[in-house]
Amino acid sequence: MNRPPPRTPPRPTDVLSALPAELSARLFSKARPVSLSADETLFLAGDTGDGCYRVDDGLLKASILSPTGGERILAIFGAGSVIGELSIIDGAPRSASVTALRDAKLLFVSRASFEAFSTDNPDVYKHLVALLAGRLRDTNGALIATSFLSVKGRVARALLNLAEAFGHDVGNGRTLVRQKVTQSDLAAMAGIARENVSRVLQDWMKRKVVSRLAGYYCIENRRALTGEVEV
Repeated sequence: MNRPPPRTPPRPTDVLSALPAELSARLFSKARPVSLSADETLFLAGDTGDGCYRVDDGLLKASILSPTGGERILAIFGAGSVIGELSIIDGAPRSASVTALRDAKLLFVSRASFEAFSTDNPDVYKHLVALLAGRLRDTNGALIATSFLSVKGRVARALLNLAEAFGHDVGNGRTLVRQKVTQSDLAAMAGIARENVSRVLQDWMKRKVVSRLAGYYCIENRRALTGEVEV
């Protein structure tokens, strides 16, 4: 007998991956500043992994392209996030491309500098392992979503992920996502066509599940969205 997949509560994707503040401050104390304009690429999948970055301001996405040119957003990074930690551990090429969604300021630490820092601060590896474990769980969640969730469920998961990282309680159970994301971004996060996202959002706006305020999405009925992602 085929059993139904387990009911899985939504878990945020890797929208915010940060080291403890004090450890991060020491690691990046002598880092090189990097500035990006909106839509500018930080690095491409396959590039040499020569160090890691901390986001101080702005918003970036990690994504991969399908053979047909379709984009899938794997993660969204806001202030405090660490980007590129895999390459400082194994020295392998970048596994995804990272691009600024809006103007961003980052700090860069080379692999050599990181290795020197870790000699005196070996506890940094404990935090990196926790960060990587979280990303593995996120990957499992994305696989479950792709395999079992409906179109509405995938869009709901993307919005809930954003709300988890960038949400602000505006009262009466409403959550404002304090980052501007486009329908194309939501589609790339959910792994579906933008037209499907548009239809889903129009339906939810009519039902007052989601609203859009000055370009920002606001979750009006979290319970309804959570129900869409339970499988």
